Amino acid sequence: MQNNTFSTLFVGQNLIKLSEVDSTNNFMKLLVSKSEPLPEGTVIMADHQYAGRGQKEMTWYTEPGKNLTFTLLLKPTFLKISDQFLLNMVISLAVRNALVRWLGEDVKVKWPNDIYYRNQKLAGMLIENILSGNTYKSAIIGIGLNVNQRTFTDTIAAKATSLGRILQQDVDLIQLLAEICSHIESNYLKLKTGNYASLKVDYLAHLYRFGQIAEYRQSDETFEGEITDISPEGLLGLRRNDTTFYYNFKEIEFLNYSQ
Repeated sequence: MQNNTFSTLFVGQNLIKLSEVDSTNNFMKLLVSKSEPLPEGTVIMADHQYAGRGQKEMTWYTEPGKNLTFTLLLKPTFLKISDQFLLNMVISLAVRNALVRWLGEDVKVKWPNDIYYRNQKLAGMLIENILSGNTYKSAIIGIGLNVNQRTFTDTIAAKATSLGRILQQDVDLIQLLAEICSHIESNYLKLKTGNYASLKVDYLAHLYRFGQIAEYRQSDETFEGEITDISPEGLLGLRRNDTTFYYNFKEIEFLNYSQ
């Protein structure tokens, strides 16, 4: 449907609202596979997503009607395939910057694409890139954000939080979605100008644990390190004993989630 409530040029203007779906990313991929082109900026929002997915094939569980679970379609054909992580930076920063209005500067981007408030997870993202040969065709961007859910299962209760839990009041889901879409569009249009250096500076400035000594685990080894960089491919640069090592997100685990 045409969305007249968002003050954006294209992100969120084609808004598809579903009461229930297995995964908004799966639904978006189904629409994209059909012959009729889907406009860039299309957003699919679900009241209840019962099989949402995160990184490492993790499942994203959400209480029906309480949170934001949506998927956005972008067509960053101007990007090189080797620059895919720039889009990750754009989306992560946009969600983070939208939440600052409610929560202040304690909102951080946790590499590679989670949003944290202090030491607890607020949101997660899953970006699925569609490539055609050496060309970047489109990106299906799934975002799950804890908004008005106050309680979580025992397994994640210590690590997860929500806007409602922090603020002790509910937040309007459509208003929040509009804010996020506005920030995504603004950052995405800046990305089109090619100013990649300032994007990385901004990303590092708001990166969880950047420049701090903290504990990490690689396989069975636990060690202390300091986040100092993100490579162009999106690898995490950790300084250990005056040497910087780069890790894929499947190779490293953040430890110590104390409040």
